Amino acid sequence: MPNGKSPETANGHLDSRRFRQVLGRFATGVVAITALDPVNGEPCGLAANSFTSVSLDPPLVAFCVAHTSSSWPRVRGAKVLTVNVLAEHQQPVCAQMAAKGGDKFAGLRWTGSPGGNPVLDGSLAWMDCSVEAEHPAGDHMIVVARVLQLDTHADGGPLLFFRGGYGAFR
Repeated sequence: MPNGKSPETANGHLDSRRFRQVLGRFATGVVAITALDPVNGEPCGLAANSFTSVSLDPPLVAFCVAHTSSSWPRVRGAKVLTVNVLAEHQQPVCAQMAAKGGDKFAGLRWTGSPGGNPVLDGSLAWMDCSVEAEHPAGDHMIVVARVLQLDTHADGGPLLFFRGGYGAFR
């Protein structure tokens, strides 16, 4: 084959498995997005590896959540949400935040951000944000959020997601 490609890749074949396999070669950081549920005051949250800065002026960030997320409506209901940048040792925290249902904060230690939301112990940084816009995109929602306050929190390396697994920056 020209360029050493197999027939499946040479013809540009695209399905969800192949899409995920190819995009898995792009390393991303992982965040936990937290809030206090406005209905019952309990902490709620979710994990995302689709997080990026968007603008310096105004200060905007973006992340994506699946339309099927049962956690996003609870987080979205809060006036302020908090993005926690996860550290390399927080893979169990990420798994807990990514799980469907249950108490995502069981056994986790956290303090309140100025906005009152959970800042997870050990997170590298946090950002209090308000939702600026939501854009439907395929099976996800792109959420653009305005950063209201932010700070560093702990030292260490980032939790990275690469080729379907977690790792650290060495």
